[in-house]
Amino acid sequence: MTGLSGTVLRGARERRVRTGGVELCVAELGDPGRPTVVLVHGYPDSKEVWSEVAPRLAERFHVVAYDVRGHGRSTAPRPLRGGFTLEKLTDDFLAVADAVSPNEPVHLVGHDWGSVQAWEFVTVGRSEGRIASFTSMSGPSLDHFGHWINRRLRRPTPRRVGQLLGQGAKSWYVYLLHTPVLPELAWRGPLGKRWPRVLERFENVPRTGDGHYPTSSLPSDAAHGAWLYRDNVRSRLRHPRTDAYAHAPVQLVTPLGDAFLSERLYDDLELWAPRLTRRTLPAKHWVPRTRPDQLTTWITEFVTSVEAGRTEVTAPGRYADRFGGQLVLVTGAGNGIGRATALAFAEAGARVVAVDRDAEAAVRTAEEARSAGASTAWARTVDVSDAQAMEKLAEEITAEHGVVDVLVNNAGVGLGGSFFDTTPEDWKRVLDVDLWGVIHGCRLFGARMAGRGQGGHIVNVASASAYQPSRALPACSTSKAAVLMLGECLRAELTGQGIGVTAVCPGLVDTGITSSARFAGAEAEEEQRRRQRAARRYGLRNCPPEKVAAAILRAVVRNEAVVPVAPEARGAYVWARWMPGALRRIARVRPPV
Repeated sequence: MTGLSGTVLRGARERRVRTGGVELCVAELGDPGRPTVVLVHGYPDSKEVWSEVAPRLAERFHVVAYDVRGHGRSTAPRPLRGGFTLEKLTDDFLAVADAVSPNEPVHLVGHDWGSVQAWEFVTVGRSEGRIASFTSMSGPSLDHFGHWINRRLRRPTPRRVGQLLGQGAKSWYVYLLHTPVLPELAWRGPLGKRWPRVLERFENVPRTGDGHYPTSSLPSDAAHGAWLYRDNVRSRLRHPRTDAYAHAPVQLVTPLGDAFLSERLYDDLELWAPRLTRRTLPAKHWVPRTRPDQLTTWITEFVTSVEAGRTEVTAPGRYADRFGGQLVLVTGAGNGIGRATALAFAEAGARVVAVDRDAEAAVRTAEEARSAGASTAWARTVDVSDAQAMEKLAEEITAEHGVVDVLVNNAGVGLGGSFFDTTPEDWKRVLDVDLWGVIHGCRLFGARMAGRGQGGHIVNVASASAYQPSRALPACSTSKAAVLMLGECLRAELTGQGIGVTAVCPGLVDTGITSSARFAGAEAEEEQRRRQRAARRYGLRNCPPEKVAAAILRAVVRNEAVVPVAPEARGAYVWARWMPGALRRIARVRPPV
């Protein structure tokens, strides 16, 4: 029997379920009258791995988490050998499902080995009708894995061989777990004591410091759990089932930084799970501990969709697997690049907050975002240069919708004219919006991202003028250069917290900014003439804001630092890095007026 000192989920109701010679510890949260979500933990965890996800889900569902046999407060089979087969684990799951939801199918969620065994549950005939949906993360079906290996061995191309070797290297721990006695000695000895520090250092899993996770039963949990591998891996990989088709809708969550499993393992998953929804996450293996908010959002959307009779939950746009359900705030979203960016995130299924000082424009963008595919969208009227207004906005958004996942600081103003024609008032206006607006956004929303500890991304829209000097744009060049360097500094500070920072430098993009741009030192009639001339030049360039929006989404997915968009912006960036003297000479040329 495992040690009973492991804690149950806080606030949970506990029951015991007897099956196959073992007694399972089952914890329940939420209203039993609502749809039931069953959480299955992996190795070397106990049900406490779900302690951040379960309470969040319990606000909407009846949530059940149980200790797998031999783990936590569940008893272990005797003898251990042969006591952890997938068939016996399926018996356990069905016994739990019958106890907690005897009349309705349950929604299944599995992580790591919890996902491995859940794939068995969702593909065997005897559980058909008992599972309404399955959300899988960081754990493939052993049968699918076996077929994946066989296809690459039968037709070995260089790429396929590379995939085999890559996954083989990631699976180093599996070989060790098959060795006799050694894993048990390691877990009951130094590894068990150091495991919390290992998770913190290599997986960014925060330490609770109160023994809540990992629990004190970890050494025995891990020692018993080695038999999960010994009883199943070699036999299933050698002789995978040919009928391992999912009989329920499946949502696959793939952490892109998983040190143990390659993304390529799921390349052909649609063959086995035709009703498949894919999600990707810039995270490591232990996502229930590091990304509970995002997991809760995706599980909630998926379960709600299935309950409503729908299995298609992803939006139609590109990167919907990444941004679906994420909260994205865009400043200057009333028109131009901001509007296009808000709509691009909406098409990817994000929840969008469109911020602009023009109330009607913000509302219009929010309405278009809802039509484009956003799960929901809101409009806010704010002047980003107003520190108090931005503070109030951050407080309201966090209280009403949660912490922002992606912040796009896009709001800006245009000002041309020589340095000596630019008045202090002109400088203040440009710096207040172009620089201080970005600082306010980064400080207020970025601090909340960091405080949450679940990653995020900040995009600051700068300009090619940030690295291309111009005698005609001293104020804009100065403010945008400051934005560029601010991004570099923030990126260095926040990278260890999983928060990316990107500076986007569009180039000559056809937006409405030229119609409102000011020209220092010019009379009203001359200023209007210069606006019209600039508008024609930008129009002839024919670079739409949608191109910048696409670059912004791509930059967030790839976590790029500096992204010049238009060809002239990319060219100037190369020159700034390798031939800065040439740019300085070009800057001396008097621009046409």
